[in-house]
Amino acid sequence: MRENVRTLAADASLLFVAAVWGLGFAAMKGALESFPPFWLLTIRFAAAALLIALIFPGRVRRITGKDLRGGVIIGTFLFLGFATQTVGLLYTTASKQAFLTAVYVVLVPFFAWALKRVFPGIRPFGASALCLVGMAFLTLDLKGDFVINYGDMLTLACAVFFAAHLLAIERFAPHLDPILLAFGQIATTAALSLVLALLWETFPTTISSTGFWSMAYCVVFPTVMALLIQNTAQRYTPSTHVSILLSLESLFGALAGVFLLGEHLSEQMILGCAFIFAAVLLTEVDPMPLVRRLLPKTDAAP
Repeated sequence: MRENVRTLAADASLLFVAAVWGLGFAAMKGALESFPPFWLLTIRFAAAALLIALIFPGRVRRITGKDLRGGVIIGTFLFLGFATQTVGLLYTTASKQAFLTAVYVVLVPFFAWALKRVFPGIRPFGASALCLVGMAFLTLDLKGDFVINYGDMLTLACAVFFAAHLLAIERFAPHLDPILLAFGQIATTAALSLVLALLWETFPTTISSTGFWSMAYCVVFPTVMALLIQNTAQRYTPSTHVSILLSLESLFGALAGVFLLGEHLSEQMILGCAFIFAAVLLTEVDPMPLVRRLLPKTDAAP
Protein backbone atom coordinates (compact mmCIF):
# COMPACT_ATOMS: atom_id res chain seq x y z
CA MET A 1 0.00 0.00 0.00
CA ARG A 2 2.78 2.42 0.96
CA GLU A 3 4.61 1.61 -2.27
CA ASN A 4 1.48 2.42 -4.30
CA VAL A 5 1.15 5.76 -2.53
CA ARG A 6 4.80 6.55 -3.29
CA THR A 7 4.30 5.66 -6.96
CA LEU A 8 1.22 7.89 -7.22
CA ALA A 9 3.07 10.74 -5.50
CA ALA A 10 6.02 10.28 -7.87
CA ASP A 11 3.71 10.28 -10.89
CA ALA A 12 1.96 13.44 -9.66
CA SER A 13 5.37 15.10 -9.25
CA LEU A 14 6.28 14.16 -12.82
CA LEU A 15 3.02 15.68 -14.05
CA PHE A 16 4.13 18.92 -12.40
CA VAL A 17 7.50 18.63 -14.17
CA ALA A 18 5.72 18.16 -17.51
CA ALA A 19 3.62 21.27 -16.85
CA VAL A 20 6.72 23.32 -15.98
CA TRP A 21 8.48 22.11 -19.15
CA GLY A 22 5.38 22.83 -21.23
CA LEU A 23 5.27 26.43 -20.02
CA GLY A 24 9.00 26.56 -20.69
CA PHE A 25 8.37 26.51 -24.46
CA ALA A 26 7.23 30.14 -24.30
CA ALA A 27 10.17 31.03 -22.02
CA MET A 28 12.69 29.42 -24.38
CA LYS A 29 11.19 31.34 -27.29
CA GLY A 30 11.68 34.58 -25.37
CA ALA A 31 15.24 33.68 -24.37
CA LEU A 32 16.23 32.79 -27.95
CA GLU A 33 15.52 36.38 -28.94
CA SER A 34 18.62 37.42 -26.96
CA PHE A 35 20.80 34.28 -26.80
CA PRO A 36 22.08 31.96 -29.56
CA PRO A 37 21.19 28.30 -28.85
CA PHE A 38 24.40 26.95 -27.30
CA TRP A 39 25.12 30.09 -25.28
CA LEU A 40 21.55 29.81 -24.03
CA LEU A 41 22.19 26.21 -22.93
CA THR A 42 25.56 27.16 -21.41
CA ILE A 43 24.18 30.02 -19.32
CA ARG A 44 21.00 28.14 -18.40
CA PHE A 45 22.78 25.05 -17.08
CA ALA A 46 25.81 26.87 -15.60
CA ALA A 47 23.51 29.18 -13.62
CA ALA A 48 21.42 26.19 -12.54
CA ALA A 49 24.52 24.34 -11.28
CA LEU A 50 25.63 27.46 -9.39
CA LEU A 51 22.17 27.81 -7.84
CA ILE A 52 22.23 24.22 -6.57
CA ALA A 53 25.72 24.79 -5.15
CA LEU A 54 24.51 27.91 -3.31
CA ILE A 55 21.38 26.21 -1.92
CA PHE A 56 23.09 22.95 -0.94
CA PRO A 57 26.76 23.90 -0.33
CA GLY A 58 27.39 21.14 2.21
CA ARG A 59 26.01 18.43 -0.07
CA VAL A 60 27.99 19.65 -3.08
CA ARG A 61 31.24 19.75 -1.05
CA ARG A 62 30.71 16.08 -0.14
CA ILE A 63 30.22 14.94 -3.74
CA THR A 64 31.93 11.61 -4.42
CA GLY A 65 33.43 10.01 -7.48
CA LYS A 66 30.38 7.77 -7.75
CA ASP A 67 28.10 10.82 -7.77
CA LEU A 68 30.23 12.49 -10.43
CA ARG A 69 30.29 9.36 -12.60
CA GLY A 70 26.50 9.07 -12.54
CA GLY A 71 26.05 12.79 -13.19
CA VAL A 72 28.48 12.81 -16.13
CA ILE A 73 26.83 9.80 -17.79
CA ILE A 74 23.31 11.20 -17.38
CA GLY A 75 24.44 14.74 -18.27
CA THR A 76 26.09 13.54 -21.48
CA PHE A 77 22.81 12.03 -22.68
CA LEU A 78 20.96 15.20 -21.62
CA PHE A 79 23.43 17.39 -23.53
CA LEU A 80 23.26 15.20 -26.66
CA GLY A 81 19.47 15.38 -26.55
CA PHE A 82 19.42 19.16 -26.27
CA ALA A 83 22.21 19.63 -28.85
CA THR A 84 20.59 17.52 -31.58
CA GLN A 85 17.19 19.02 -30.80
CA THR A 86 18.51 22.60 -30.96
CA VAL A 87 20.42 22.15 -34.22
CA GLY A 88 17.59 20.09 -35.70
CA LEU A 89 15.16 22.94 -35.10
CA LEU A 90 17.18 25.04 -37.58
CA TYR A 91 16.11 22.68 -40.39
CA THR A 92 12.58 21.61 -39.44
CA THR A 93 9.38 23.06 -38.03
CA ALA A 94 8.66 23.28 -34.32
CA SER A 95 5.43 21.27 -34.65
CA LYS A 96 7.11 18.42 -36.51
CA GLN A 97 9.96 18.43 -34.01
CA ALA A 98 7.52 18.21 -31.10
CA PHE A 99 6.08 15.04 -32.65
CA LEU A 100 9.42 13.45 -33.56
CA THR A 101 10.87 14.15 -30.10
CA ALA A 102 7.90 12.26 -28.64
CA VAL A 103 9.20 9.11 -30.35
CA TYR A 104 11.25 8.59 -27.18
CA VAL A 105 7.98 7.55 -25.52
CA VAL A 106 7.86 4.50 -27.80
CA LEU A 107 11.59 3.80 -27.49
CA VAL A 108 11.73 3.66 -23.68
CA PRO A 109 9.81 0.34 -23.24
CA PHE A 110 11.98 -1.32 -25.91
CA PHE A 111 15.22 0.01 -24.39
CA ALA A 112 14.09 -1.03 -20.91
CA TRP A 113 13.26 -4.52 -22.20
CA ALA A 114 16.66 -4.82 -23.91
CA LEU A 115 18.64 -3.59 -20.88
CA LYS A 116 16.75 -5.41 -18.12
CA ARG A 117 15.94 -8.55 -20.14
CA VAL A 118 12.47 -8.44 -18.58
CA PHE A 119 9.33 -7.92 -20.67
CA PRO A 120 7.57 -4.84 -19.22
CA GLY A 121 4.09 -6.03 -20.23
CA ILE A 122 1.64 -5.02 -22.93
CA ARG A 123 0.34 -1.87 -21.20
CA PRO A 124 3.52 0.25 -21.61
CA PHE A 125 3.62 -0.50 -25.34
CA GLY A 126 -0.08 0.22 -25.76
CA ALA A 127 0.17 3.45 -23.79
CA SER A 128 3.21 4.52 -25.82
CA ALA A 129 1.38 3.89 -29.11
CA LEU A 130 -1.67 5.87 -27.93
CA CYS A 131 0.59 8.71 -26.81
CA LEU A 132 2.40 8.85 -30.15
CA VAL A 133 -0.91 8.94 -32.06
CA GLY A 134 -2.07 11.74 -29.75
CA MET A 135 1.13 13.67 -30.38
CA ALA A 136 0.58 13.34 -34.13
CA PHE A 137 -2.92 14.84 -33.86
CA LEU A 138 -1.69 17.54 -31.47
CA THR A 139 1.31 18.78 -33.44
CA LEU A 140 1.14 17.77 -37.12
CA ASP A 141 -0.76 19.01 -40.15
CA LEU A 142 -2.10 15.59 -41.09
CA LYS A 143 -3.44 16.87 -44.42
CA GLY A 144 0.01 17.92 -45.60
CA ASP A 145 3.01 15.91 -46.78
CA PHE A 146 5.29 14.40 -44.14
CA VAL A 147 8.82 14.40 -45.53
CA ILE A 148 11.85 13.45 -43.41
CA ASN A 149 14.70 15.95 -43.81
CA TYR A 150 18.08 16.55 -42.13
CA GLY A 151 16.54 18.37 -39.17
CA ASP A 152 14.05 15.56 -38.68
CA MET A 153 16.86 12.99 -38.58
CA LEU A 154 18.65 15.03 -35.90
CA THR A 155 15.39 15.24 -33.94
CA LEU A 156 14.97 11.45 -34.13
CA ALA A 157 18.51 11.17 -32.76
CA CYS A 158 17.49 13.53 -29.97
CA ALA A 159 14.58 11.19 -29.13
CA VAL A 160 17.05 8.32 -28.75
CA PHE A 161 19.24 10.40 -26.41
CA PHE A 162 16.28 11.53 -24.28
CA ALA A 163 15.14 7.91 -23.96
CA ALA A 164 18.67 6.99 -22.85
CA HIS A 165 18.60 9.91 -20.40
CA LEU A 166 15.45 8.57 -18.71
CA LEU A 167 16.88 5.07 -18.45
CA ALA A 168 20.20 6.39 -17.11
CA ILE A 169 18.35 8.28 -14.35
CA GLU A 170 16.41 5.10 -13.52
CA ARG A 171 19.74 3.23 -13.29
CA PHE A 172 21.51 5.69 -10.95
CA ALA A 173 18.72 7.48 -9.02
CA PRO A 174 17.94 4.70 -6.50
CA HIS A 175 21.58 4.55 -5.36
CA LEU A 176 22.73 8.19 -5.38
CA ASP A 177 21.78 11.50 -3.77
CA PRO A 178 19.23 13.13 -6.15
CA ILE A 179 20.62 16.60 -5.46
CA LEU A 180 24.17 15.61 -6.34
CA LEU A 181 22.91 13.66 -9.35
CA ALA A 182 21.09 16.76 -10.60
CA PHE A 183 24.17 18.91 -9.95
CA GLY A 184 26.42 16.51 -11.87
CA GLN A 185 24.23 16.24 -14.96
CA ILE A 186 23.51 19.99 -15.05
CA ALA A 187 27.21 20.87 -14.73
CA THR A 188 28.11 18.32 -17.44
CA THR A 189 25.52 19.77 -19.83
CA ALA A 190 26.82 23.29 -19.15
CA ALA A 191 30.44 22.28 -19.82
CA LEU A 192 29.68 20.46 -23.08
CA SER A 193 27.42 23.30 -24.26
CA LEU A 194 30.21 25.81 -23.56
CA VAL A 195 32.56 23.92 -25.88
CA LEU A 196 30.12 24.18 -28.81
CA ALA A 197 29.22 27.78 -27.95
CA LEU A 198 32.88 28.81 -28.09
CA LEU A 199 33.38 26.94 -31.38
CA TRP A 200 30.28 28.02 -33.27
CA GLU A 201 28.65 31.09 -31.74
CA THR A 202 29.25 34.68 -30.66
CA PHE A 203 28.32 35.75 -27.15
CA PRO A 204 25.34 38.15 -27.19
CA THR A 205 26.16 41.81 -26.67
CA THR A 206 22.66 42.99 -25.75
CA ILE A 207 20.07 41.17 -23.65
CA SER A 208 16.47 42.35 -23.54
CA SER A 209 14.37 42.29 -20.36
CA THR A 210 12.25 39.55 -21.92
CA GLY A 211 15.37 37.50 -22.60
CA PHE A 212 16.62 38.00 -19.03
CA TRP A 213 13.38 36.95 -17.31
CA SER A 214 12.85 34.09 -19.74
CA MET A 215 16.33 32.81 -18.93
CA ALA A 216 15.63 33.20 -15.20
CA TYR A 217 12.50 31.05 -15.52
CA CYS A 218 14.40 28.40 -17.52
CA VAL A 219 17.13 28.22 -14.87
CA VAL A 220 14.89 27.95 -11.80
CA PHE A 221 11.91 25.90 -12.94
CA PRO A 222 12.54 23.66 -16.01
CA THR A 223 16.15 23.00 -14.96
CA VAL A 224 16.84 23.08 -11.20
CA MET A 225 13.39 22.28 -9.84
CA ALA A 226 12.38 19.88 -12.63
CA LEU A 227 15.56 17.78 -12.58
CA LEU A 228 15.61 17.58 -8.77
CA ILE A 229 12.02 16.33 -8.81
CA GLN A 230 12.66 13.93 -11.68
CA ASN A 231 15.73 12.41 -10.03
CA THR A 232 13.75 11.85 -6.83
CA ALA A 233 10.54 10.62 -8.49
CA GLN A 234 12.31 8.04 -10.64
CA ARG A 235 13.27 6.19 -7.48
CA TYR A 236 9.64 5.15 -7.09
CA THR A 237 8.19 4.80 -10.59
CA PRO A 238 9.42 2.91 -13.68
CA SER A 239 10.86 4.60 -16.74
CA THR A 240 7.88 3.47 -18.85
CA HIS A 241 5.60 5.56 -16.58
CA VAL A 242 8.04 8.47 -16.67
CA SER A 243 8.20 8.63 -20.47
CA ILE A 244 4.40 8.85 -20.82
CA LEU A 245 3.99 11.42 -18.05
CA LEU A 246 6.81 13.66 -19.25
CA SER A 247 5.46 13.54 -22.81
CA LEU A 248 2.59 15.65 -21.46
CA GLU A 249 5.09 18.51 -21.76
CA SER A 250 3.87 19.01 -25.33
CA LEU A 251 0.24 18.90 -24.22
CA PHE A 252 0.84 21.57 -21.57
CA GLY A 253 2.86 23.55 -24.12
CA ALA A 254 -0.04 23.48 -26.58
CA LEU A 255 -2.51 24.53 -23.89
CA ALA A 256 -0.19 27.34 -22.82
CA GLY A 257 -0.12 28.54 -26.42
CA VAL A 258 -3.92 28.57 -26.48
CA PHE A 259 -4.54 30.27 -23.13
CA LEU A 260 -1.47 32.50 -22.86
CA LEU A 261 -0.65 33.32 -26.47
CA GLY A 262 -4.16 33.21 -27.97
CA GLU A 263 -3.43 30.33 -30.38
CA HIS A 264 -6.32 28.36 -31.92
CA LEU A 265 -7.37 25.01 -30.41
CA SER A 266 -8.62 22.88 -33.30
CA GLU A 267 -10.77 19.74 -33.23
CA GLN A 268 -7.70 17.77 -34.31
CA MET A 269 -5.76 19.06 -31.29
CA ILE A 270 -8.64 18.16 -28.97
CA LEU A 271 -8.59 14.61 -30.38
CA GLY A 272 -4.84 14.48 -29.79
CA CYS A 273 -5.34 15.55 -26.17
CA ALA A 274 -7.91 12.75 -25.75
CA PHE A 275 -5.46 10.12 -27.05
CA ILE A 276 -2.69 11.36 -24.73
CA PHE A 277 -5.08 11.39 -21.76
CA ALA A 278 -6.07 7.80 -22.62
CA ALA A 279 -2.37 6.86 -22.67
CA VAL A 280 -1.88 8.30 -19.18
CA LEU A 281 -4.94 6.43 -17.88
CA LEU A 282 -3.65 3.19 -19.38
CA THR A 283 -0.31 3.78 -17.67
CA GLU A 284 -1.86 4.42 -14.26
CA VAL A 285 -4.85 2.03 -14.28
CA ASP A 286 -4.90 -1.61 -15.31
CA PRO A 287 -8.10 -2.03 -17.38
CA MET A 288 -8.13 -5.84 -17.29
CA PRO A 289 -10.03 -6.27 -13.96
CA LEU A 290 -12.79 -4.00 -15.31
CA VAL A 291 -12.84 -5.88 -18.63
CA ARG A 292 -13.15 -9.22 -16.83
CA ARG A 293 -15.96 -7.83 -14.69
CA LEU A 294 -17.88 -6.59 -17.74
CA LEU A 295 -17.45 -9.78 -19.77
CA PRO A 296 -20.28 -12.31 -19.41
CA LYS A 297 -19.38 -15.14 -17.11
CA THR A 298 -19.40 -18.63 -18.58
CA ASP A 299 -20.44 -21.63 -16.57
CA ALA A 300 -17.74 -24.14 -15.84
CA ALA A 301 -17.87 -27.35 -17.85
CA PRO A 302 -19.57 -30.23 -16.03
